[in-house]
Amino acid sequence: MTLAAHAQPQHAPELRAAARHIGRRRFLTVTGAAAALAFAVNLPTAGVADAAQLDARRITDDPFTLGVASGDPLSDSVLLWTRLAPAPYQPDGGLPAQRVTVHWELAHDERFTRLARRGAAIAYPEFHHTIHVEVGALDADRVYYYRFRAGTWISETGRTRTAPATTGEASSLTLAAVSCQAYADGYFTPYRHLAQDDVDVVFHLGDYLYEYAVNSVGGYRNYTDRTLPALFNRETVTLEDYRLRYALFKSDPDLRAAHAAHPFVVTWDDHETENNYADDTPENSVPPEEFLLRRASAYRAYWENQPLRRPQRPVGPDMQLYRRLTWGRLAQFDVLDTRQYRSNQVYGDGSQIPGPDVDDPARTMTGATQERWLLDGWRDSAALWNVVPQQVTFSQRNFDLTAPSRVSMDAWDGYRASRRRVLDGARAAGIENLMVLTGDVHVGYGFDIKDDFDDPDSATLGTEIVATSIASGRDGIDRPANWDTYMRANPHMRFYNGRRGYVTVALGQRLARTDFKTVPYVTTPGAPVTTAASFVTEVGEPGLTPA
Repeated sequence: MTLAAHAQPQHAPELRAAARHIGRRRFLTVTGAAAALAFAVNLPTAGVADAAQLDARRITDDPFTLGVASGDPLSDSVLLWTRLAPAPYQPDGGLPAQRVTVHWELAHDERFTRLARRGAAIAYPEFHHTIHVEVGALDADRVYYYRFRAGTWISETGRTRTAPATTGEASSLTLAAVSCQAYADGYFTPYRHLAQDDVDVVFHLGDYLYEYAVNSVGGYRNYTDRTLPALFNRETVTLEDYRLRYALFKSDPDLRAAHAAHPFVVTWDDHETENNYADDTPENSVPPEEFLLRRASAYRAYWENQPLRRPQRPVGPDMQLYRRLTWGRLAQFDVLDTRQYRSNQVYGDGSQIPGPDVDDPARTMTGATQERWLLDGWRDSAALWNVVPQQVTFSQRNFDLTAPSRVSMDAWDGYRASRRRVLDGARAAGIENLMVLTGDVHVGYGFDIKDDFDDPDSATLGTEIVATSIASGRDGIDRPANWDTYMRANPHMRFYNGRRGYVTVALGQRLARTDFKTVPYVTTPGAPVTTAASFVTEVGEPGLTPA
């Protein structure tokens, strides 16, 4: 894969202003405010720059409790991730504020008899002892195995791969799409099945984390064999809160298994920070400069805990997450961020009858810079499939049989002018095989993307695949109560299922096959997986046909 990105705005003045008043607002402790301001303006916190070195041989408990991960595969490079946390449910992770040297190995085989690369990296305390290793000079289109060592401790083995050469004629690619993993709503059983599935790369489409409190029994997991610490039973606001919440989520064995089995390409939605926020406008009525401190904390913890490369490292509340990757000449992936730059939702958010504001060309879902980057990238694309991994439902989704119908103000239906520009840009660029990957809504959908959603006979411009949630929404049901209404109100909706699970898409030279995979329950562990439905999309014929 190749990867491209652009710079983005900075908010340091707002952060400095917020820090001057933070004590009165009681948003953070004085110490927390100082730390937030320090990393917000890209300065080390006190004592970090000259932090002492910890002899890794003094680590007495397994530091690899949160597993390993890899991400953003390129044709000559992989990104490897881990975090040292002998006590993951403690704010300090069980380590002092000291540097730790971590050794890593990348091999051609699981037994590490044929090493490809090896080296050492420093786990810095200011990054919460996380490691991001970019390993280059690798062969294209190869599977590799990796592991880490700290002192006498060796991590589990991860499996990753490089992408085909940028100009190579790759014959196939199988991806998985996942989203929405509320820890308190159930077990991450779909990840256990995904770990055993034969896929090349996993796209996480947002809501990796939820900011809401998790009680001592893990909510609907209803633990009887453990008691979660009280520090999880509050909403995430501070950097410490977000870091601890990632520790809770990433300690899940099924999520760990999926990360170890496959490289991930991640993008966020809202809950990694706060529900339904839009740019610097929070859901709740707090000043924007105060929310930016929270956003800075959330973005910092997100980067620390995801397999992301150095260009994605945030500066305060700004983080360059949209980026482009390729799989030879078979597929181009334009990974979007529809949360950080969007205009605020209109008409009070939620489900509303659309008014003129949804067609206001001044309003945007992506921001002008990202929109231009996307359309320019399509004009330059040589890929057979142009895939857009993003967050919220792109196609029109009427909630009522009456006209006008209510639609979601948080989805692209609330930003119709922005959607129109994207579709016009795809058509102008000659994009024939457009596929949008979506999360957010805790159900599986399949849509034909229409030139005019109100005219079923209008041209089909692409295909949208909506991945259901991993756990959010609890067990769900195959046909929700609104199933008949939605299918009748949206003739372009080809599939709708309300269970938990994930989706796989096999891209080939002639067609793409989509399999919606679901589990019957997540509130208790051990559910089997089944394929709820399968569809094909032929090259040059966008839209979904039952397989």
